[in-house]
Amino acid sequence: MISRHTFLLLTLITGLNGCEGGSFRFDQGRAFHYLEKQCDFGPRNPGSAGYYDCRDWLKTELEQTADTVFFQPFTQSDPRNGDVYALSNILAVYGREKPPGILLAAHWDTRPWADEDPDPFYQEEPILGANDGASGVAVLLEMAQHLQAMDLPFQVLVVLLDGEDLGQPGLPQSYAKGSEFLAQNPPLPLPEEGIVLDMVGDKQLTLFIERNSYRQNPELVNDLWGLAREMKLPAFRDRVALTIYDDHIPLFRYGGVRAVDLIDFDYPDQATNYWHTHWDTPEQCSPASLGQVGRLLENFLVRRGRKD
Repeated sequence: MISRHTFLLLTLITGLNGCEGGSFRFDQGRAFHYLEKQCDFGPRNPGSAGYYDCRDWLKTELEQTADTVFFQPFTQSDPRNGDVYALSNILAVYGREKPPGILLAAHWDTRPWADEDPDPFYQEEPILGANDGASGVAVLLEMAQHLQAMDLPFQVLVVLLDGEDLGQPGLPQSYAKGSEFLAQNPPLPLPEEGIVLDMVGDKQLTLFIERNSYRQNPELVNDLWGLAREMKLPAFRDRVALTIYDDHIPLFRYGGVRAVDLIDFDYPDQATNYWHTHWDTPEQCSPASLGQVGRLLENFLVRRGRKD
């Protein structure tokens, strides 16, 4: 027969394994449902029916948990034909009356062309973007279910960024236009630090330290990868191994947000590429991968909240 003291001890240990000091726990199955739901809208490239339907659904989902949710509209030109699209960042504020704490971001738009697809016949078709578009958003939507319950001493700004993938190959600064616009036109005070999620759903998830992230905020990198090591999360590899131009660059360059990028660019591995192809589907993604990233963020926020 288990004693009362033993039961309390086991309960405490279980709670700490789930999330430090709280009953909330990141649900990787629900996160994967959010990934699939976005893909159910079809490609979410600017101007498409899937784009508008998903945009409105994302706002509605965030309104169920956030203090404030709003669109930040801007425009971006198609580099191939000059067409101008009306785009929207989606901002959700948690802890509206608290001081700015951290920005959590992911891009929600998808690539209008499968320019890396091995079949030239399909290269002009928009991609589904399960990993490159839906995965980071899925993690943040699941995180949003718990942010109010965490009762953090600082504000969390969740941003779903638009216009990340409407760029031209070989011209890095033609990408990540939503984060550039946000940083140059902040509708509210931006936090000093941020975490960007991109391509975090890969079944073979491997998250090395991105070089620009370490340059921008080595302390935050050390905190995140150190916590991942402590939590024994196998996806996180404790070494610098890639350099990427992603949304974290404009956030820092134009807005002073010292952001770190969590990205696995070898999708699924170094020998095969699903990035910007029609192979980027939910079948190539994993709830467990979303779970590793989500649990890390959840525990990181709780630990950061104890320090403040």
